[in-house]
Amino acid sequence: MTENEHEAKMAHPRMAAGALFFDDADRILLVEPSYKDYRDIPGGYVEHGESPLRACVREVHEELGIKPAIGRLLVVDWAPNPGEGDKVLYLFDGGRLSAGHRQQIALQADELRGYDFHHAELVPELTIPRLARRIAAGIQARMNGTTAYLEHGESPATGT
Repeated sequence: MTENEHEAKMAHPRMAAGALFFDDADRILLVEPSYKDYRDIPGGYVEHGESPLRACVREVHEELGIKPAIGRLLVVDWAPNPGEGDKVLYLFDGGRLSAGHRQQIALQADELRGYDFHHAELVPELTIPRLARRIAAGIQARMNGTTAYLEHGESPATGT
């Protein structure tokens, strides 16, 4: 196999990173993108030469106008998309947003219509199933001090 043939077979996934934020009542922050018909977590695509953590910090600042400390990795999700190809999605622990950070939120107006905090049991009604499963896995990983590996938002070992 030539180097070009080997290179052609290698995956070149798009990567995205986001943060799971909570308020004082343990509700989850979801944003309302103007270009999607469902709620999402703050975050976005990783740029060339950028680590997933740095991308998460940058995207949170761009979208919400705040720079809270971003914690450990909670979830890695392999989530190919027929229209966009392979994706690897990283979910980091944004922790509990302080009252100060919540008051300083200034949405990126050209991308976001709004945001709110939601109880975990309502998330499946507000977003796509794969993201709802990723958020649930992130909550569990945060409580257990673990990191979850998912495929299409599900654990390959258990299918949930």
